[in-house]
Amino acid sequence: MRLFAAVLPPDSAACELAAAAGALKGLPGADELRWTPRDSWHFTLAFMAEVDEGAVPDLTARLERAAHRTPPFSLALRGGGHFGDRALWAGAAGAPGDTAALRLLAQRADAAARKAGITMEEHRHYRPHLTLARGRGDAGTALAPFADALAAFEGTAWTVRELTLVRSNLPRSGVPGERPRYEAVGSWALGGGAGAPGGAG
Repeated sequence: MRLFAAVLPPDSAACELAAAAGALKGLPGADELRWTPRDSWHFTLAFMAEVDEGAVPDLTARLERAAHRTPPFSLALRGGGHFGDRALWAGAAGAPGDTAALRLLAQRADAAARKAGITMEEHRHYRPHLTLARGRGDAGTALAPFADALAAFEGTAWTVRELTLVRSNLPRSGVPGERPRYEAVGSWALGGGAGAPGGAG
């Protein structure tokens, strides 16, 4: 199964970003982009690709410990950027130390996966981002104007209180443009507080 650890924005933050994304869809070339559905928005912490089912119990136990060691922190959606002309994203901001807390949680999620025996990509500097749309690369629509239009966006801060393990179900229909379907399979409260039950389905 394909799994990743993530922080999910609350509905209030998603509503604000949806309004900003709606304005972007009026820009030239917007109809050539593949816009991600709102119910799939997330900040990836650690992408694990294919995970053997037998490794899931150890992985979830280690992610629970990673969550327990990390206090809740404040975060807000703010600004945007792009990876070439392949992906347009919204960024993250917070009080001093809060984006550092997000990066620390990402490091702990990555370490949890590695200790569970899951092969991970080499360590890279973590850049928090929420993917809004995907382009076709160099031959497609330039994403810089969209990122520029998103630069002034400032969402309302919320308190991140849990770490979520998400399963990515790849499209099977063969229909062009069909997207993966995301399913939360476990979540753990930060700081050891009350939260959703752990485990995986």
